[in-house]
Amino acid sequence: MQETDINARIRKLCDARGWTVYRLAKESGITYSTLCTMLTKSNLPSIPTLSKICSGLGITMSDFFNDGSNSVLLTAEECAHIAQWKSLTEENRIAAEKYIHFLLLEQK
Repeated sequence: MQETDINARIRKLCDARGWTVYRLAKESGITYSTLCTMLTKSNLPSIPTLSKICSGLGITMSDFFNDGSNSVLLTAEECAHIAQWKSLTEENRIAAEKYIHFLLLEQK
């Protein structure tokens, strides 16, 4: 990924989620003015800043730089569901899988 692509990638990830720069600022804990200045003046974020941006987006730095066609961009709602899934016990995950399977069968 070229240097000029980093800010474009940030914008693309925000657009995929329907997020504004303000929303990214809130989610990442970076001030709105810092993000706006960075994006409008094409300043590259520092590694710690990019790490906060990735955390706010719910992705890893590896995900950020993996812009291949096989990567999947998740919405904020999908990220929230994954976070909830991770907090379930193994027993509850099994139950949730069965329930989802049931819903899919009923949907057909």
